[in-house]
Amino acid sequence: MKRIIFIFLSTTLFVNVGCNSTQKVIRVDEQQQIDLSGRWNETDSRLVSEEMVKDALSRTWLIDFIEAKSKKPSIIVGLVKNKSSEHISTETFINDIEREFVNSAKVKVIQGGEERDQLRKERGDQQDFASTSTTKKWGMEKGADYILQGTVNSITDSNTKQKVLYYQVDLEFTDLETNEKVWIGTKKIKKLIK
Repeated sequence: MKRIIFIFLSTTLFVNVGCNSTQKVIRVDEQQQIDLSGRWNETDSRLVSEEMVKDALSRTWLIDFIEAKSKKPSIIVGLVKNKSSEHISTETFINDIEREFVNSAKVKVIQGGEERDQLRKERGDQQDFASTSTTKKWGMEKGADYILQGTVNSITDSNTKQKVLYYQVDLEFTDLETNEKVWIGTKKIKKLIK
């Protein structure tokens, strides 16, 4: 009987301790840098996109295009492949890059990929279901002059007490008509985790 009471009390204590552990959630500014694991995070995505877009827009390809064509170039932000050893949301990174380009007002950003397919489907639906005065026409899309593509790579080095995470982001602009690479940018991040 004592053994049954002991098991009951032990189980009750274990359940109560487990149920009473509460998490405290604190809202912080989204610009605040918080590194918990050292892995790629939203701060890396934001900082890399800001720096690489600034670099891309400061190079001669943009000046040369504007002087030759007397207009801003149209770009598509294509795929950024995650070739790292961890899960990285490249979609979030691509969105950060697109936002920086749009907000710069130095280039026109053209919709690409799955989103473009969704726009085309909507335009097709309008042909059947929208009033004639509001239906958007086929064949009016703007073609892009350049596509931005790239990769995110990582290297991990560790021993029992510490770890080094190294990330390298490579992006490049390619002229869609000639396939000429007009800009190549690289950003490296190195983190020591103790």
